[in-house]
Amino acid sequence: MNIGVDIDNVLSNFNETLLNDYIKHDKSLRNSGIINKDVYIRKMFDWSEEEEKQYYKENIERLVNLLKPIKDCSKYIKKLKNNGNYIYIISGRNNGEYFNPYNMTIKWLKKYNIEYDELILTNAYNHQEKADICVEKNIDIMIDDSVNVCFKCFEKGIKSLLFNTEYNKKETRFTIVNNWKDIYNYVNNYKKERINVILDTDTYNECDDQFALAYMIKSQDIFNIEAITIAPYSHKERNENIIDGQEKSYNEILKICNYLKFNTENKVFKGAKDYICNGYDETNDAVNKIIEIALKNDKTCVMSIGAITNIALAIKKEPEIIKKIEVIWLGGNSLLQNNNLEFNFKQDINAVKMVFESKVKLTVIPCKNVASDLITSVYELEHYLKDKNKLCNYLINKFYNDGYHGIQERRVIWDISVIAYMINKTWFTSLDISCPNIKDDTSYELTTNNHKITMINYIDANKVYTDLFKKLGENNEN
Repeated sequence: MNIGVDIDNVLSNFNETLLNDYIKHDKSLRNSGIINKDVYIRKMFDWSEEEEKQYYKENIERLVNLLKPIKDCSKYIKKLKNNGNYIYIISGRNNGEYFNPYNMTIKWLKKYNIEYDELILTNAYNHQEKADICVEKNIDIMIDDSVNVCFKCFEKGIKSLLFNTEYNKKETRFTIVNNWKDIYNYVNNYKKERINVILDTDTYNECDDQFALAYMIKSQDIFNIEAITIAPYSHKERNENIIDGQEKSYNEILKICNYLKFNTENKVFKGAKDYICNGYDETNDAVNKIIEIALKNDKTCVMSIGAITNIALAIKKEPEIIKKIEVIWLGGNSLLQNNNLEFNFKQDINAVKMVFESKVKLTVIPCKNVASDLITSVYELEHYLKDKNKLCNYLINKFYNDGYHGIQERRVIWDISVIAYMINKTWFTSLDISCPNIKDDTSYELTTNNHKITMINYIDANKVYTDLFKKLGENNEN
């Protein structure tokens, strides 16, 4: 899991240090003592607002450098990391009160042996900023002492743990933790609701499906993988028919799953043996399984990275699943293009029309001008993945020569886009549009009053590849 951790009052004794210093300063000022215990430290004394602000501004950096760590925080953060969690330290120190907050914070964390994966500083007076960072970094649990931050995270659907202090102890809306042992136990027992997914893939068609399949399996903290179904593909120029391609895809899926020790029992299902545009209308294992899974779950996401034939057939044979599934499909080209003569789209245009017209919840990731941004090179793959594990070396070799297109040093790994979209939608920009009509020449005819579909128009490729490389490079035993 991705865990966000605040610093002051979560990792450090900020309030204790501030209060002790204010008591000491008050004795030299007027020695009036605490006049109101029921408010925050900065308002406890009889100082004027101007006196307090000036003293705070002149002394806060000195005080922060005196902070001590909360008991056992280093010990339990190390244990969380050893358990495979990713630790983001997210602190509101970038608020203009410190000369060099980043270096100051790094030195303090190093001094007290507090391990972490990434340090992010926000403006403490902008609670929304921290919540937005949590969304961007796909944080599962945020640990903070600020009620306002926890509430903003709650609004974004992020679980928050409120670290108990004297000033938030009456709060009842959030889970309260009193110490780092509490935090460790909570995280260990936390079961995040995963997304039920089916991956519909023409796996042996080229190398990108293998990357996508591995990416999904390495993201099982997010995905409950219900099934992997095999989409049809064929190549006349290569003399490869759908039946042969299906068998090759099946064996390729087993190979990738074996590398990742993913149990394929009752998980992999062969799909359509021809296209709907050729008159195919038969039941098959993949279609039956899509229907079965969709009917048993409240919600299932079908991630499609090939011809959309299996999904169209499932919708046709059991329309009840329309309201129970979400389809994310890599296919066609962007609205900037005048045609959709793209492999996934043109193989079975009738299937595309059926899915578009069905009113199923649909997100389309176009290939040209959108997923085409996901271009990388064999040299980048070698830099990040070579010798990390056997799977990585296999994927690099497959990328360099996929067996169909010849040796290529640079390619687009198209299919990872669909997986990445379901991992973190903030890496994408989209537009909800009236569902276009599909003309005989494959082009879109824009409409204004049809049901809505979502069209992706930009992918932050750097964020996608950062996540992909991190996950693929992990030990497969994890």
